[in-house]
Amino acid sequence: MAMTRLKCAWGGLLLTLVGCATTPPLPPPSPSATGEASWRAVAPPGTARYQLALGEVSSGGTPFQRVTPVYPPNLLASCPPPQEVPALLVVDGKGMVSEVRVAGEGQADGSRRAFIAAVRTAAAQWQFNPLQINRWAADADGNSHVVDSETKPFSLAYVFRFACHAGQSTVSAAAATP
Repeated sequence: MAMTRLKCAWGGLLLTLVGCATTPPLPPPSPSATGEASWRAVAPPGTARYQLALGEVSSGGTPFQRVTPVYPPNLLASCPPPQEVPALLVVDGKGMVSEVRVAGEGQADGSRRAFIAAVRTAAAQWQFNPLQINRWAADADGNSHVVDSETKPFSLAYVFRFACHAGQSTVSAAAATP
């Protein structure tokens, strides 16, 4: 009986000592550098559009895969003011982005070039449903049917916005509201 009490006392003391043991605290997690995106195409003044003839119907030309630009990690620490990068995405007849055009790229400074590179890398991975133009005609019975079909290249303009707040980045493809 005395032995059982001694074991219980040592066990209780051991549990008490284990409860007092401390481990060093883990460092707080570093800020996330992921971006969030929303998409809206913009139509700059003078944008050319396909003119459809009588009996022509277009379909497609809509994105089905979009990749969010990554905020340049080397700029997160300095957290520069918001940046907007207008880009024209040139899409081929298969729906693949064949070119990304950014006005003023040649005159851009180093940090601006990092934002442009992020837009170019992400937008080159976007995929669209091909722009299809169908020509319809009516037969002698008045029934309409497609007589010819072709895919066409097209382009869409976007404004990508990069913003940083206390080391947290956000990216969107919508123009900022004044």
